[in-house]
Amino acid sequence: MIFLKAPWEIERMRRSNAIVAEVLETLREVIKPGITTLELNRLAEELCLKKGVKPAFKGYMRYPFSLCVSVNEVVVHGLPSKRRLKQGDIVSLDFGVICDGYYGDAAITVPVGNISKTASNLLFVTEQALYKGISQIRPQGHLSDISFAIQSHAEGHGFSVVRKFVGHGIGRSLHEDPQVPNFGPPGRGVKLKPGMVIAIEPMIVEGSYEIEILPDGWTAVTKDRKWAAHFEHTVAITENGPEILSRV
Repeated sequence: MIFLKAPWEIERMRRSNAIVAEVLETLREVIKPGITTLELNRLAEELCLKKGVKPAFKGYMRYPFSLCVSVNEVVVHGLPSKRRLKQGDIVSLDFGVICDGYYGDAAITVPVGNISKTASNLLFVTEQALYKGISQIRPQGHLSDISFAIQSHAEGHGFSVVRKFVGHGIGRSLHEDPQVPNFGPPGRGVKLKPGMVIAIEPMIVEGSYEIEILPDGWTAVTKDRKWAAHFEHTVAITENGPEILSRV
């Protein structure tokens, strides 16, 4: 069931997503060679405490941390640890909060110091794919128009689109209907309506889109161990088109 949000609900989601965006920007600024992924998780938790909100991920389906930190070949759901980031790494940060009963959710991928040209291109294309998808949002358009735009952009630049994980509706729950795939033909799926709020999150990889889950039960890595990038925005659908809620 897809829940259409009233204007007052979207206003609450503006607040929750603005906090997510602010936390992610703070984390982006502190990332440098030598910092541990666990330190990033602690900082995210400290910022939640300071802002009076609850981390969305901690305890969700027994996930033990507040932040997903995915380095290099890790696609999503990387567990924070004592691992120190190195010059040339890329690190994806996926973060959410609950504020006034509504969820915010977003993700960015950040370079650690100077990175290779290929890695830089992967980040650029993945973020651009996100905005290509968002640009397809219009009332009475189809959900798969978003998917097609993302896939076309990524594959047009020689990258692959992960199939196993998709975007989602969001609101009073972290994951609501509809699912938002990052692949597929246009003109299909549910029609977009004002009041829908969706989290669009392309996960793009250098090589094959096949992934596997490590024995910890969470960490999703590329089977060929080539690198991955992940960007996400929470977007409200209005009468005039998309409104990105999760940016500063």
